[in-house]
Amino acid sequence: MDYTGSEPAVKSAKIVIAGGFGVGKTTLVGAVSEITPLTTEAMMTAVGASLDDVSVVPNKTTTTVAMDFGRITISDSLILYLFGTPGQTRFWFMWDELVKGALGAVVLVDTRRIEDAFAPIDFFETRGVPYLVAINNFEGAYRYDLAEVREALAIGPEIPLLNTDARTREAVKEILIALAKDALNILRAEHARMTTRA
Repeated sequence: MDYTGSEPAVKSAKIVIAGGFGVGKTTLVGAVSEITPLTTEAMMTAVGASLDDVSVVPNKTTTTVAMDFGRITISDSLILYLFGTPGQTRFWFMWDELVKGALGAVVLVDTRRIEDAFAPIDFFETRGVPYLVAINNFEGAYRYDLAEVREALAIGPEIPLLNTDARTREAVKEILIALAKDALNILRAEHARMTTRA
């Protein structure tokens, strides 16, 4: 959509929020969305509880079975549409559809279950989708140094790694802005390389 006069055109971008089961993806989308988020939360069943490790999130009674959707206006010229993925591996067949056309992704991490972040990181790396890693600092969880988390996840220094609180609008907004800036820098660098070759 273009404005008349000297005002900038409004750009929109799709951001995917990914991570393991119960890491806070639905909470993150809900905390920052300026519209009532669309969620596909369903009550957890005894069968689901037997498949998912609920020991770290014992009070969790619902789970995302398709996606979460929200929207945030970052500036007069940028609107981000947020798509939260389901965390359980049995729903990951939907990830390929959700990631189509995405500017980038946030991999949300709970350091008490850091191994849950490996598959999402691999997913975005193999598809060439820019991503950052955000540590959702749960109450009572040990706070690791960022360098320790980076080493545990085996991610390079070029991948942004930040602390966040998925419940707080300002904290979530900061990671979304950081992701948008990083993804745009990557796109500009790729465009410059292609232009140089031509």
